[in-house]
Amino acid sequence: MAEIRRYMEEITLQALLEAGCHFGHKAERWHPKAAEFIYTKKDGIHVIDLAKTKAGLEKAVAFIHELTKNGGEVLFVATKRQAQGVVKQEAEAVGAPYFIQRWIGGFLTNWDQVRKNIEKINRMTDEQANGGWKKFPKHEQTKLGHYLKRLKVYYGGVLVFKNIPQALFIVDIKKEASAVAEAKRRGVPIVAIVDTNADPEGIYYVIPANDDAVGSIQYITHAIAQAYREGKELREKEVASANKANEARKTEEKPVEKIDDKPAEVTVVADKPAEKVVEKKKTGRPKKA
Repeated sequence: MAEIRRYMEEITLQALLEAGCHFGHKAERWHPKAAEFIYTKKDGIHVIDLAKTKAGLEKAVAFIHELTKNGGEVLFVATKRQAQGVVKQEAEAVGAPYFIQRWIGGFLTNWDQVRKNIEKINRMTDEQANGGWKKFPKHEQTKLGHYLKRLKVYYGGVLVFKNIPQALFIVDIKKEASAVAEAKRRGVPIVAIVDTNADPEGIYYVIPANDDAVGSIQYITHAIAQAYREGKELREKEVASANKANEARKTEEKPVEKIDDKPAEVTVVADKPAEKVVEKKKTGRPKKA
């Protein structure tokens, strides 16, 4: 936990202020349930309490770190224009899956079909790379290439999935209402940036902040991505250490000598005929009469 504590110390109120995390929406567009993290109203715009932003971000970072350290997976979701590039860059830098074009309906609630689509795309990609399309005419190969490219526009960031993610990180819960609804239905925890115009109910880890400013999105997404990376690295080290220990244990184990079940060979010695004992007659001088 030393690495995560060190990173938490870098999350400061000054950095959040400079990133513009404190700017909310216009007062008339606020959501009543967001009142708990609104600090004040200035010039008709709500100002977010950065102390609560810091606390929410630290909890979210700790959760993501622990989840990935235990082998869990997190899906980054941000389809709004100003967040797409930022989230894609941060997710790809740490090897995390992401959605930036649009949410694929049923990704969580109809996972079996989605998994088949992912397997199909991966299979087509392998066939294209290994020359499996050469048996088709040129125009058919071109059509298949365009079709595969179109599929990768939407599925390109999630082709690593074999099971549904254990958590979602969402930039704007109002924009990603479909993702939020599916996650709630499947019981998948949500970590999200929640602005003053959104309802935080049902969000496991709320990060009260500006979800429109690029600086705010960049700062928070980077913090989440670093927690993801550190958790994954610890997981890899633990797995490598466990594998090394298993190999060492196998090497130390001595092979058990196999006991031969064959009966011991018995050497039969032929009985020799008994030697004939001949009694010798005693000889001596005759006794005198």
